[in-house]
Amino acid sequence: MGDTLEFSDIYQEVKGSWNDGRLRFSKQNVVYKSSKTGKVDSIQAGELNLAQWRRVCLGHGIKLGTSSGHVYKYDGFRDTDFEKISEFFKANYKVELTEKDMCVKGWNWGTAKFSGPLLSFEVNDSTAFEVPLSNVSQCATGKNEVTLEFHQNDDTEVSLMEVRFYVPPNQSDERQDPVEAFAENVLSKADVIQATGDAVCIFKELQCLTPRGRYDIRIYPTFLHLHGKTFDYKIPYTTVLRLFLLPHKDQRQMFFVISLDPPIKQGQTRYHFLILLFSKEEDLSLTLNMSEEDVERRFEGKLSKNMSGSLYEMVSRVMKALVNRKITVPGNFQGHSGAQCITCSYKASSGLLYPLERGFIYVHKPPVHLRFEEISCVNFARGTTTTRSFDFEIETKQGNQYTFSSIEREEYGKLFDFVNAKKLNIKNRGFKEGMKGKIDEYSDSDDDQHDAYLERMKAEGKIREEGNDSEESDGESDESFNPGEEDDDIAEEYDSNASASDSSDDGGDSDDASEKKKPKKPKVVKEKKERKPRKEKKQKETGGPKRPMSAYMLWLNSSRERIKSENPGISITEISKKAGEMWRRLGKDEKEEWDTKAGEAKRNYEKAKQEFKESGGGATSSSKKESRKSGGKKEEKKRKSASADKERERGGGNDSFKSKEFIETSESSSDSDHKSKSKRKKESDDEEEEEAVSTPASSDEESD
Repeated sequence: MGDTLEFSDIYQEVKGSWNDGRLRFSKQNVVYKSSKTGKVDSIQAGELNLAQWRRVCLGHGIKLGTSSGHVYKYDGFRDTDFEKISEFFKANYKVELTEKDMCVKGWNWGTAKFSGPLLSFEVNDSTAFEVPLSNVSQCATGKNEVTLEFHQNDDTEVSLMEVRFYVPPNQSDERQDPVEAFAENVLSKADVIQATGDAVCIFKELQCLTPRGRYDIRIYPTFLHLHGKTFDYKIPYTTVLRLFLLPHKDQRQMFFVISLDPPIKQGQTRYHFLILLFSKEEDLSLTLNMSEEDVERRFEGKLSKNMSGSLYEMVSRVMKALVNRKITVPGNFQGHSGAQCITCSYKASSGLLYPLERGFIYVHKPPVHLRFEEISCVNFARGTTTTRSFDFEIETKQGNQYTFSSIEREEYGKLFDFVNAKKLNIKNRGFKEGMKGKIDEYSDSDDDQHDAYLERMKAEGKIREEGNDSEESDGESDESFNPGEEDDDIAEEYDSNASASDSSDDGGDSDDASEKKKPKKPKVVKEKKERKPRKEKKQKETGGPKRPMSAYMLWLNSSRERIKSENPGISITEISKKAGEMWRRLGKDEKEEWDTKAGEAKRNYEKAKQEFKESGGGATSSSKKESRKSGGKKEEKKRKSASADKERERGGGNDSFKSKEFIETSESSSDSDHKSKSKRKKESDDEEEEEAVSTPASSDEESD
């Protein structure tokens, strides 16, 4: 038998939900790692004192107990695993793996037993169900009743809200109420947060980004209390997964990030991360509300009663000692500007992406933490809006995709080298099934092969770095466009500003006002292309013989009724489709009959067309249209002249009805009006004759 036993797809129950992970039995300890959160539970071999094999809903499970009173339950084993696990426990842990039967009678009357952090309900000395007391959020008592309320888990579809136990009165012992005794046993192990006693220390008015606002943070021995103007949050230290201390890109501020599972809640909003923002210039002198002996005994030198330093250092130091977890800081990565982070955008907000030694973290809205173990592949994509940036895409093994966009082009080489050094799968160059890590599940077959894409990317990164570091560039990128410096290229390309470079050199000693004027960009004059004359449409001959039908159309006309009768209710399109299939199936002899009919029809058409042309037919519709146009123009001239005469008649007839004001103003212009009228009358001889006929003289003119 080997030194270790490993099992995949082993489930652990967390507040009503099953989280999968990997379980490993070794000679020194038992290690379980959750696939969802990456949290590691380690049990030392010397602490194990109980091991039970039980039949559960997910096959078979193991219940492990320690000398400190903790209980761990893992499900998802197969029936065949019992023998090898039992032998391994006897050989290495000196603990016998016993089989324990569960009660499946469904009775609701039994005995409640408290064993460590579990409340076990037994029927006839067999366990019916167990309640982890750490899941209890509240315990209420009534007359002969105890009500247990539980923490809710957002990952479960159905959650258990509460359980009520009826406790019968005990006649033998009148000194203690059995209901109160039951409640005290529950509360001693329950996860009920009660702010009793004084806080260890208080940090006032800290700036918090998520949840947003300023909060007073009160540090208690077992939980963290955020007190704000509107909301209060109580965070048990057992829910803290990780601590991060991240420097801001401006080198003047620090982020302190607390990862939580389960998250804190405000209505329907869930906060998986608590992000505090500090200024490096803020200092603090801190005194713990404990005696020096208590501080030394509890924290073992990690903290002292009186401390002073930067505010962010004090908060991180206290949290590290109370939570008993390491603080993660950025590793060896340095971007193009020398910072340990990359400016980018995620969804609609801009933030900072920190490449860590074992993952990526993005702050701050929304905060995202991605471990290398859950990353399936990464991808470098071209930016959608501009060529000066690119996108960095991360795809997880669960199928989720995170896109960090608007990353500066200069960061590409550094980020690519970092991803390649961590042996992450790059989607652009093909997949690698696994990556070398703590648990090497698959061998990497791509290491020994030549990768042309990788070599090209490295070469481009080196060229880009050399170009950025050279003194000749003067801080300008290759694609930057400065009209004042690149006039030679412009004149060479467009030839419309050829003297621009010479004139700019001659006028280099001019005053400051002329220097500030920006040179105008040369206008690009596009040559107008000559339009091609439109092709005249062929005009159809009117009155001529109709074109002959093809052999297929002749056959279709004769067979259409037969197809309809054979297929009642068939549509027109289906008739055409059916006829095409039938025509293709016809033999040569049958088609030859219709080909001869089509040829005969074509000969008749040619003969009729020749006779039609000889008889003077075939006048195209274009000539008729032209004749219509010429005739229409003459009629239009006549209509215009007639309308002009009518206007003059109206003007002449209304002379006697002009008002006083109109007569005074129009006397001076009457002569010019008469002259213009006479000119219009002399436009053409035809129009004069028509006017003489159509406009009789007025009575006033005859009298004159």
